[in-house]
Amino acid sequence: MNAITGINGSDAAVRNTPNQFSEMSSEDFIKIIFTELANQDPFDPNDSAALLQQLSSIRSIESDLRLTQQLQALVQENQLASAGNLIGKIVGGLTEENDRVAGYAVAVHREGSKVYIELDKGWLIPASGIETVFDPSLFDGDVDKDVGDPPSDSPGDDSEKDN
Repeated sequence: MNAITGINGSDAAVRNTPNQFSEMSSEDFIKIIFTELANQDPFDPNDSAALLQQLSSIRSIESDLRLTQQLQALVQENQLASAGNLIGKIVGGLTEENDRVAGYAVAVHREGSKVYIELDKGWLIPASGIETVFDPSLFDGDVDKDVGDPPSDSPGDDSEKDN
């Protein structure tokens, strides 16, 4: 009869409850270990090597989590610094709505874990959506006219060879 009650869903609530072990901190686990050690049968002690191995595993997991958080913070700082170097440059790319836009980078914004470059016309390009960057100081005169034209001293300029 127990197998039948399991099929018709009487223990479905048990399966749908969150795993309490995944929400435990290392402090909670250490409290459980010490409680278990204090209440163990002195004539039949628990395997202390297994407990130490579990404790070592938890410390390793916590260390990995801290390292991951620190690396994420470092990546965000790097993105922000890199995006800051684009201010004053002509930037082109895709917005979050997949619109292809271009303009002068005038500001950098960080919203949560994302970094955006604000263009002079108000567009926001996520740092991951940048496709092109031009330095306007390399163009002579009207930048809008010059964009797409190779500089006059480029290797592909054959105007002097024709003379």
